[in-house]
Amino acid sequence: MRAFNRFPPAIVLAAICASLVATKAWPQTGYSTTGAVTTADQAIDRIISREHEELTVLRRYRPIVETYVQDMKPDVEMGIMPVSDHYFLSQADLSKGPTEDSMLDKKLKSKAERSRVEKSAPYVPRDFLKMVYIDADGFDRQHYEFRYVGREFLGEVRCVVFDIMPPDRKSKGRFSGRIWAEDQGFAIVRFNGLFETPSRTGNGSGLNLHFDSWRLNIQPDLWLPAFVYSQDSERQNSSDPGIRFKAQTRLWGYNLASLNRTPDFNQPAIDQSATLDHGDGLHDYSPVEAEREWQQRAESNVVDRLQRIGLLAPRGEVDKILETVINNLEVTNDLDIDVHCRVMLTGTLESFSIGHTIVMSRGLIDVLPDEASLATALAQELAGTQVAKPTTDQWGFNDMTNVTAGEALSRLSFKATPNEVDAANKKAFEWLKNSPYKDKLGNAALFLKQLSADSAVLPALIDPRLGNGVVLSSALANLGPTLQTDRLDQIAALPLGARVKVDPWDGRVELLKAKPVSLTSAREKMPFAVTPFLPFLTRYQESKAAGKADNGLTNKESANR
Repeated sequence: MRAFNRFPPAIVLAAICASLVATKAWPQTGYSTTGAVTTADQAIDRIISREHEELTVLRRYRPIVETYVQDMKPDVEMGIMPVSDHYFLSQADLSKGPTEDSMLDKKLKSKAERSRVEKSAPYVPRDFLKMVYIDADGFDRQHYEFRYVGREFLGEVRCVVFDIMPPDRKSKGRFSGRIWAEDQGFAIVRFNGLFETPSRTGNGSGLNLHFDSWRLNIQPDLWLPAFVYSQDSERQNSSDPGIRFKAQTRLWGYNLASLNRTPDFNQPAIDQSATLDHGDGLHDYSPVEAEREWQQRAESNVVDRLQRIGLLAPRGEVDKILETVINNLEVTNDLDIDVHCRVMLTGTLESFSIGHTIVMSRGLIDVLPDEASLATALAQELAGTQVAKPTTDQWGFNDMTNVTAGEALSRLSFKATPNEVDAANKKAFEWLKNSPYKDKLGNAALFLKQLSADSAVLPALIDPRLGNGVVLSSALANLGPTLQTDRLDQIAALPLGARVKVDPWDGRVELLKAKPVSLTSAREKMPFAVTPFLPFLTRYQESKAAGKADNGLTNKESANR
């Protein structure tokens, strides 16, 4: 009902009347793909036609695809609990259907080697990528029966709802479930159901992939896959725990081709010397100035490349929030460190610094429970910028960062050594004791305790890929109360996706605008948990996108690509 409150009463009344008239008319026969839609058959035709158009458009893109899976077991107190996890990061090639290029493991080169690994693996990323399609080659009346259910608002978008299933209930690989199509262009915006994948091991037991797939209106008249929640929950016998796994799949970076397009030949030259002071009329550079400029170039090369391949968000409001916390640490400790913050789009819990740029992952920002915990994680990397590290000179050569998305995680690494991490943590703890967060460090200690408690069963989430994991000082770890899972007022860590939302088109990030929710049981605390998606759907508005730059890169970054 909340969505109705966003419209004037007259408009709502008109919409309800139109809905009732259309609902009464829909049992009629006869339909057309043009003109007004007044029957269910006409709506079905529009939906089928539009879905075929969407599939054609979808084949143009190569988005980044991230899937995170938690294997579950029954638990007396918490209902179900994770026992292990799996992480996949790929770049999809949708022109070839559900195929992807893994960004995590480049050791297996031959098709035969990959096939052997797939047969022995519990999950294959391609199975989850299939969930962005209802049916890639058979979505029509011949292969599906449609039953009109009604109309429903998803966020601000009014939808027509149908249940669909194949006429042959034993059809393998066909979708069976419910679809929501927005009632202007009749694009499918959500589908919820299952299809069974054939067994890869030959034992006849495939995965019963129940999933809830969402599309967002991220460009004019264009709805593209953004989120998929999935689980295998088919009970086989009375002792079956019910839910074997939960998984989240996210897609972003549809506009990567635009980020890497050839620049205009007539674009004005960039003044690379603008960062150096020549107000005294001298024009030569000292060796110290040359070294500083080289380090700045190395930092810019890394940041620019990570953004171009879809791993780093363009600068935005979340960066400013992180920099405000950094400023609080600096002011209270009389520090003068020129630091910028950026958000890495991946869900693993990690951070790193390159030069004077601190990078924190979306996943880590998501699960931190409060500002004090965020300040603690940022203090670790801020201190890291002041700890002597091996030179970053190699990144000053443009070819060293000229990597594709598929090569990035195997060729780039920004991990600090254990000694560097220890030195940074000691310095960070001293700063935190003088900061505005000094009286709330017990909350950060609780986060660390929750992280330690779950590290054995969630290594795929907690172990870093490009940077550093959350390893805080032993002095901080000893602060705060004992971790108690049954206390509702003790929130040590949040579920995944609790803080940040990502624009799938260009990777821009912003904080969720969700109201606080009072917990009713300890089961709702869900630290590091995989949960279903529930995006508030809206239609694309040019006014909201008017302030966005074409590629989100600064002039300096563009010059160094």
